[in-house]
Amino acid sequence: MRDWTAATGIVILLALAGHAQAAGQPSSGQAFLNQYCITCHNQRLKTGGLTLDELNFEHAGEQAETWEKVVRKLRAGMMPPSGAPRPERSVIDGFAANLEAVLDRAAATRPNPGATALHRLNRTEYANAVRDLLAVDVDVTNLLPADDSSEGFDNVADVLKVSPSLMDRYVSAAAAIGRLALGDPSVGAATKAYRVASGDGTGELPLGTTNGLVARHNFPVDGVYSFKVKGGGGVPYDNRVSKVEVTVNGELVKVVEVGYYVTADFQLPMKAGPQLVGFALAEKDPQPIDHIWKVAPGTVGVTSVSIAGPLSVSGPGDTASRRRILVCQPASSAEEVTCARKILSMVARRAYRSPATDADLETLLGFYQRGRNRGTFETGIEFAIQRILVSPRFIFRFEEEPAEIPAGAVYRISDLELASRLSFFLWSSIPDDELLDVAAQGKLHDPAMVAQQTRRMLEDSRSQALVNNFAAQWLYLREVKNAPAPVNGELRRAFQRETELFVDSILRGQHNVLDLLNADYTFVNERLARHYGIPNIYGDHFRRVTVKDDARRGLLGQASILLVTSVADRTSPVARGKWILENLLGTAVPVPPPNVPALEESASKAEPRSVRQQMELHRKNAVCASCHKIMDPIGLSLENFDLTGKWRDMDLGIAIDPSSQLVDGTALDGPASLRRALLSRSDVFVSTMTEKLMTFALGRGVRYTDMPEVRAIVRNASQDDYHFSSLVLGIVKSSQFQMRVKNVHL
Repeated sequence: MRDWTAATGIVILLALAGHAQAAGQPSSGQAFLNQYCITCHNQRLKTGGLTLDELNFEHAGEQAETWEKVVRKLRAGMMPPSGAPRPERSVIDGFAANLEAVLDRAAATRPNPGATALHRLNRTEYANAVRDLLAVDVDVTNLLPADDSSEGFDNVADVLKVSPSLMDRYVSAAAAIGRLALGDPSVGAATKAYRVASGDGTGELPLGTTNGLVARHNFPVDGVYSFKVKGGGGVPYDNRVSKVEVTVNGELVKVVEVGYYVTADFQLPMKAGPQLVGFALAEKDPQPIDHIWKVAPGTVGVTSVSIAGPLSVSGPGDTASRRRILVCQPASSAEEVTCARKILSMVARRAYRSPATDADLETLLGFYQRGRNRGTFETGIEFAIQRILVSPRFIFRFEEEPAEIPAGAVYRISDLELASRLSFFLWSSIPDDELLDVAAQGKLHDPAMVAQQTRRMLEDSRSQALVNNFAAQWLYLREVKNAPAPVNGELRRAFQRETELFVDSILRGQHNVLDLLNADYTFVNERLARHYGIPNIYGDHFRRVTVKDDARRGLLGQASILLVTSVADRTSPVARGKWILENLLGTAVPVPPPNVPALEESASKAEPRSVRQQMELHRKNAVCASCHKIMDPIGLSLENFDLTGKWRDMDLGIAIDPSSQLVDGTALDGPASLRRALLSRSDVFVSTMTEKLMTFALGRGVRYTDMPEVRAIVRNASQDDYHFSSLVLGIVKSSQFQMRVKNVHL
């Protein structure tokens, strides 16, 4: 229907154009502007800071930045504004399509793939690169500071700054990682805590157990480690204890007792490497330890676990990292340098994302020799690996500019540079050997090979990064853990896990991306199912279920989204409306003016008022009304969901009224109607998603010069049922991804 109405609008505009030209009148595009736009957006009024009366529609490409703003507003249904004269949707869409065609033709004559600043690996990319380089999982949150974000993502090159203190942290991190990777017996004891209330751990408890956590803990060496398990629950002065089953990789190794005043301290011998350690009580009635205190109701369960050590070391262990690094073992001292050269050549090639040069190897062998002089062969390898991890060629993604072309010229990046772009886009990590081999052979610039490698990489488990990094930031899933609301850690984990599994099923499962809005299934465990009122779901493991409630379909019905768009103690129609406008419709919301009173301050304390009634009071301020009339209808349509995503019919004893009207006149009466309204502008949603994905892929914000390419990607993806892989392939094959403009150096 959307395509038919757009086509009808174009036909109408073409007919009007012929009539206007015959009569010597303005073209249809200019006539549309004169009637519906310029009355407000002129040099005298300058409404919204936009003036169109002095621009030429027929030469829109010469003022592309302004006209792209017009396209965005029209496509999202934001213009003409409510209350102003407004033509049929088909006419608006036809005008927008005509304008896009003018802009796209102009862009084709002046290709501009853009340029990106020197790109430092962010903290997540650094950890993933270490994982894929050395086969060791490292929690870098205590080693490196958090990265700044821009354009909604923390991999944008412009804000990934470098300072002397940060380089000091890289040096310290490299030393710790080197010791961990080789299983250095001199590694010092360290303590890590896992807390249920903070949502730490994997959230996957053994069958038949409850009230605890499972932690994937990396033990640096074979040795003895100390464990401290704390309990709690019920109320203070609860004197009961519970038996807690301790498991390692699913196998029961010990049973201990915890209570409100009872902490279990014990030691276990552990093998080096990442191990799944579980702490959960079996589903039994907790027993009192004496009768001094009254037994309180409720369950005593695990609240936190601390793991410390090693207390003693029995050896480096047989770990994946040692097997990855030590591909040879010298039989004598005479063979050590040859073996070291083989090891370091292999590690450096992967770390630097290109073959190691003789100069590279001489530098690394120098560090090897320093370490060898202080200890063993493995000490030397550890020193050299530490040097690799602080090398600018590892920490930064260099793209060399050809010396023979002038500044401002467009050029194609090398195959090895393209391999890095591809791997950091799809895996948030370094290329693997196959991708490096193809690039080193000069085959990656071939479109068929690019497509083949892209599909292979999407099928690899490392493409989970598209969920954990891209989608988690786009959809604000990283905020679930910190959202200021009265939700415990177990439920927060379930909120986030539901959306991660749901998004993964669509992004990596070859679905139409519109299913993000409209899918009739989700993923729940017992705790989340009880929260939603879904019967007959038991256990801590998540499983796919059919969503029978029309209001609950897609992202808009998921607790994670509803939580991060609420405030501490209530829902927020403003936050929910803003989130949908910016993240699903690609429409920026103006920054609120200073000194605007908070919503609570605008409401009377004499009697309770629903959020809707408080919003109505707030909108009486004329300064606030202009923005709120855009955001509030969207958010109010979701008011039946409380701040934790539970369905409700009443708020403070007042019946909830979810009815409202969008700027374009579309009537809303709840979540289902909002979802249908968004799907009626499916091309806008897919375009917005493509922009977000391109921002993540390029590590820079999408600019007006990129929009013709975005539209081409969306058009091509529409021929493949909007599969996510089609969007990815479109970006990977684009000039924005494979080419760049040579920077102008001042």
